[in-house]
Amino acid sequence: MARFEGKVALVTGGGSGIGRAIALAFADEGSRVVVADIEVTTGEETAHAITEIGAEAIFLQADVGKKEEVKAMVHKAIATYDRLDCACNNAGIAGTMARVADCTEENWDRTIGINLKGVWLCMKYEILHMLKQGHGVIVNTSSAAGLMGMQGWSPYVASKHGVIGLTRSAALEYAKANIRVNAVCPSIIKTEMAECFTGGDQRVEAYILGQQAMNRMGTPEEVAAAAVWLCSEEASFVTGHALAVDGGLLAH
Repeated sequence: MARFEGKVALVTGGGSGIGRAIALAFADEGSRVVVADIEVTTGEETAHAITEIGAEAIFLQADVGKKEEVKAMVHKAIATYDRLDCACNNAGIAGTMARVADCTEENWDRTIGINLKGVWLCMKYEILHMLKQGHGVIVNTSSAAGLMGMQGWSPYVASKHGVIGLTRSAALEYAKANIRVNAVCPSIIKTEMAECFTGGDQRVEAYILGQQAMNRMGTPEEVAAAAVWLCSEEASFVTGHALAVDGGLLAH
């Protein structure tokens, strides 16, 4: 029997990259999937890909940085399927590269607003429902940058550190309510966002990859496998954990 047969999973940022891989992994394991993304075309493509393999999915457009859109997203997911077993809060942006003193307030606010406030808003409304149903699992997408510093990307690094702190606090607050909360922390993964950090420069990419013991990019599917495992019963005694999926980057 598939690990998530009869269950419902919500994946934000599900239109592409890691989010799409997570959504497809849940579907492959028997879950009905709510794919959420700000981009309609890619989000609908993910939902279609899920139905093509014989699973069930709906697409919901939502900007995770906006309270009313997040609230409506979670409400619609529950109205459609009458439950929410797993939520992967994955939506995020890289922001714009700049040193701390050169970072604009607009860049700071936008990056924090989506990457950190967006995760908090999603958790807020997901948890309110999970408390009513008596169980639930949440996995937030942080980053290896949430466990280390990174020059030139201070808003991104701060937001991803914040996601880990938020994850750990929520894990403590809701453990006795049968709600587990964890985070995945990918390093450089073969997605469009990777190009934001490398600028498409092969020398920069080679340097970054050289910091990872495996000397290669990870794949979205490798991150998805970790996220889905954290949501499964196999991880039933795991909460408040930040799981690095980093090819050995943080082992230095």
